[in-house]
Amino acid sequence: MKQRSFFYALAAGVLVLLLIGAGGFYWLRSPSPLALMSGGQMTPSAAMFVPKQAPVMVSLLVNPDRLEEGFRQAVDRSGNRGRSRVELDQVKQSLLANTDLDYQKDIQPWLGDEITFSVTSLDFDRTSQNGEQRGLLLIATSKNPQRSNEFVDLFWQKQSSEGASLEFEQYKGVKLIYTQGKEKSVASAVVGDRFVLFANNPKVLRAAINNVQAPDLSLSEDPAYQKALENITGSKIGLTYVNLPRLAKLLGNKSESSITQKYETLAIALEINRQGLLAQTALQGTAGSDTTMAPTVSQAVGALQYLPEQIAIAAAGTHLDQWRELSSTQKSDDTLSQLINQPLADLQTRWGIDVKQDIFSWVQGEYALGILPRSDRNPDWIFVAESAENTAEAGINHLDDVAKQQGLSVSSFTLENHPIFAWTKLTTVPPSKESKEQNSVRLEAKVQGVRASIGKYEIFTTSIEAMDQALKAPENSLLKSDNFQTNIASLPQPNNGYLYLDWASSQPILERQLPIVRVVELFAKPLFNQLNSLTFSSYGTDAGVQRSKVFFRLGADTKG
Repeated sequence: MKQRSFFYALAAGVLVLLLIGAGGFYWLRSPSPLALMSGGQMTPSAAMFVPKQAPVMVSLLVNPDRLEEGFRQAVDRSGNRGRSRVELDQVKQSLLANTDLDYQKDIQPWLGDEITFSVTSLDFDRTSQNGEQRGLLLIATSKNPQRSNEFVDLFWQKQSSEGASLEFEQYKGVKLIYTQGKEKSVASAVVGDRFVLFANNPKVLRAAINNVQAPDLSLSEDPAYQKALENITGSKIGLTYVNLPRLAKLLGNKSESSITQKYETLAIALEINRQGLLAQTALQGTAGSDTTMAPTVSQAVGALQYLPEQIAIAAAGTHLDQWRELSSTQKSDDTLSQLINQPLADLQTRWGIDVKQDIFSWVQGEYALGILPRSDRNPDWIFVAESAENTAEAGINHLDDVAKQQGLSVSSFTLENHPIFAWTKLTTVPPSKESKEQNSVRLEAKVQGVRASIGKYEIFTTSIEAMDQALKAPENSLLKSDNFQTNIASLPQPNNGYLYLDWASSQPILERQLPIVRVVELFAKPLFNQLNSLTFSSYGTDAGVQRSKVFFRLGADTKG
């Protein structure tokens, strides 16, 4: 077994253990004697080993075996239980590949209710000659000190039998064992009867022990960390804490982005819902930020009635100017900027207008924006805006003027007994080879955009077919969908509206526009294989802390 295989296997393992649990949450919709709905312990006890300046810390706060036992005992209603169990077993086996270790025999007997992994520093030895050496620390709690000590002894016996040269050190009352060489080293320590620590260098372990003995150095005593925990309420089975500026440097972003200029830390807590997984976030502003903004949506957004149930991606709320401000302040290299601006760029190309200036600027009430998948061409867009006195008419007239300046014609017709206006472009179509009139050239009107006024709403679409679906949508809309209603029922009100994704329909669109989605899917396969839909909502900023929730609805048979 290679010296570094074990450490990196466990380091990767803690990042997906949350996902192993997530893959099993679907079966927890039925009553379980393990009561995992109440979550695990409140906060990671291992935070006392982690330094304040750590870029990221990820903790699983419940024993992974409890998660497996929970869905093994629960009633299976999906018919996919066998497949998902195989997937979870494959994940666990792959984590310990090439380590000569067996989870059930070597780890399960002593593993407690917490596993924490942290990138502790960007360069633990602070030596420029050997490049940046990331500090990596894994901490697991033990429920059986004798068995965990036996495990550590067994690990080092295997290392020694394979020719590794072991070094032993007493550091502030704690026994350190480690190997060092040209390749990455590995080090371990057992602290008291409860904590088993592994690191990629003994310097990382020494620093972890210092953090415990000098609490002012540890993350657990950091005011920013404590404030983040105060803003994460309710039960949780996992917690992620991120220092955003340091994480940006860890990922190779040398310059500050608009996110790191505005926000300092991010905390994400995971909890169980009988329909899936709920992630609660607290995004903390930089020092001196004390902004307070109340949420703006306290009831269902009526504009959603014109989005058909088949919509792939939908955004709805009020005060579209907030979205306009957010999208315009993002730098071009931000993933958030891609998520917001790329779809708008596609829409602007199709309509030949500046969407934010020519439409968003006069939308002051409700809005709903949806992407409708098409099998034969690019997705269609549907945009619904609540009319405002004096501004809507002027805004629409301006759109018609802009369309004419782009060389488009504005024509009217009737659809579903409603007057409809279309922006069309005349193009020449050469004769086909089968045509008898080889020298004839015909004109074809290509629809660039369609609009209609229905009651207090203005509807814009990218095709006549999309407009037809929008006009018929109130009979079977996304707003009436059982799936959508279940999603938003798990999110608090009031809020700032919703971002909704039907996973099966939106996956190809997201993968095409955001390549990072494929990477996330690869690491979170147990979750995404069960993902039905997800819904995001923010619910205000209080004293510089912006809070939000993301609900992941799991189970392929839950669509309503």
